[in-house]
Amino acid sequence: MLLKELSALASPLNDQQIGQLQQAVAELSSQQLAWISGYFWGLSQTQSAGQQPAGQPVAAVAAKPAGKLTIIYASQTGNAKGVAQALKEEAVAAGIQADVFASGDYKGKNLTKETHVVIVASTHGEGEAPDDAMELHEFLQSKRAPKLPNLNYAVLGLGDSSYEFFCQTAKDFDSYLSKLGAKPFVDRIDCDVDYDAPAAEWRAKALESIKDELLGGGDAEVVQLPVGQSAQAAVSQYNKQNPYPAELLLSQKITGRDSGKDVRHVEIDLAESGLTYQPGDALGVWYDNDPALAEALAAKVGLSADASVEVDGATLSLKDALVSKYEITAANPQLVTKFAELSGSKKLLKLVEHKDKLREYAANTQVIDVFAEKKTELTAEQLQGLLRRLTPRLYSIASSQEEVGEEVHLTVGLVEYQQGEESRFGGASGYLAHRLEEGANVRVFVEGNNNFKLPADDNTPVIMIGPGTGIAPFRAFIQERDNRDAEGKNWLFFGDRTFTDDFLYQVEWQKYLKDGVLSRLDVAFSRDQQEKVYVQHRILENAAEVWQWLQDGAHLYVCGDANRMAKDVHEALITVAEQQGGKSREDAEQYLNDLRKAKRYQKDVY
Repeated sequence: MLLKELSALASPLNDQQIGQLQQAVAELSSQQLAWISGYFWGLSQTQSAGQQPAGQPVAAVAAKPAGKLTIIYASQTGNAKGVAQALKEEAVAAGIQADVFASGDYKGKNLTKETHVVIVASTHGEGEAPDDAMELHEFLQSKRAPKLPNLNYAVLGLGDSSYEFFCQTAKDFDSYLSKLGAKPFVDRIDCDVDYDAPAAEWRAKALESIKDELLGGGDAEVVQLPVGQSAQAAVSQYNKQNPYPAELLLSQKITGRDSGKDVRHVEIDLAESGLTYQPGDALGVWYDNDPALAEALAAKVGLSADASVEVDGATLSLKDALVSKYEITAANPQLVTKFAELSGSKKLLKLVEHKDKLREYAANTQVIDVFAEKKTELTAEQLQGLLRRLTPRLYSIASSQEEVGEEVHLTVGLVEYQQGEESRFGGASGYLAHRLEEGANVRVFVEGNNNFKLPADDNTPVIMIGPGTGIAPFRAFIQERDNRDAEGKNWLFFGDRTFTDDFLYQVEWQKYLKDGVLSRLDVAFSRDQQEKVYVQHRILENAAEVWQWLQDGAHLYVCGDANRMAKDVHEALITVAEQQGGKSREDAEQYLNDLRKAKRYQKDVY
């Protein structure tokens, strides 16, 4: 209606263009329309008056002058995007023209037009490219990939060295570009979870190496956010580097008294922060370590907790540094390896020789218990050199802002186990469950995740598979669809140990089922019968219906444990495609791969 009224006024658009615009925006949401408004404004700022011939439509992408920097990020949760945007800002400050693209928005064939490209890539799952990067990743290793003798490139990888295929996606991009004839202008680095400092150093080195070639390239283009992008950065000053001190409203145990697990429903107040989020996003939580653990860790290696140390140019006590600056709960293969060398522990040195056993040990042993393997005195500098810097924990958001307003909800499983006569707790989960009192402040920020989003069309059916705390984002999904009066069907698969003590949000799910918001609910409680039953078994039991939903265009979502559950569910889905779709194993795998490319099969696994 608005476009019709505007067409009656003096307009630079002709009737045909207005008609095309009406057709293009007919099915867009209000949020998408708002984004389109900003997008067109950004384009207008990159073109001088009279640049376009009269009566010709504006090009969606301006022609790229030679000699600029193109930055492509392959991101699953947002870290690679943040590094890419930081590089873009630093390039602009140095006078270098730069563009930033999500890998899913960049056409591989355009690399032939580039002179300098940086790829910032995270790695997903078992060495897989992030969902958004799959097409570019496959294109560069295909026969269609062009030779690139005139391209200068650099690659920065983000990953977690606890995993076997550390930074594999970045290694792949580096290899593919090199084989196509492109030349690196700075060596690739592979950053671990505490990547801020090495990434910043690498960015400075990369820009220094190309500034003479690219200086004077003109004004940089406005960075555009893809449709559906979380917009909190545009409306809030708070982010990972500047978290919001939010009030903890509630931390309530929602598992039964006889449950073997302590799962908390956590509510946090975002009032006055300007932070907004969408279902599928994550909340970053900066936490403090347990002071008692910090003292025990210092004592374990013969140090005084009151000793002075220097961190980032500031002097503070060792205890305070261990509480607020370093990861002192979860071990990692590098720490185990370094301590094995320092201590001479025969057990640890033997472990180091077997990568699989080393990773398993590190994943299941806390730092203080690694140090207990052999009594060893360390200097404060040696201890600091062993420890990773503290990084925030990311939790899938368990609420829709349409439902809870200025709050944000989490579903937090407390990491807890016995080590001899002592209890061990997770760093962040122990902080939220035990050490942080209701009414106190917790430092948080929103981490957008465009690779785990509800379909734009509210009529699209969705299948959600989320055992344990993997249920969190699906609570947000259902709240959102309920508030939007979405007509699409919703099917939830949930699993845990027992119906009585571990059915998370049971009353809510039963109400949604009764009200028709939830179309189907299939549950698997593994310990309620002699033979263990998991969500993948329920999928196979309902294979015909699952296949029919997929044929009807359903979007498929999996959230939870990456090591076993997600793999078992994936295998079950392959079986469904084989049995119900009459496909070979290879074709079934390709079918699921195509669903991922089409954003119809999305995972949030950890």
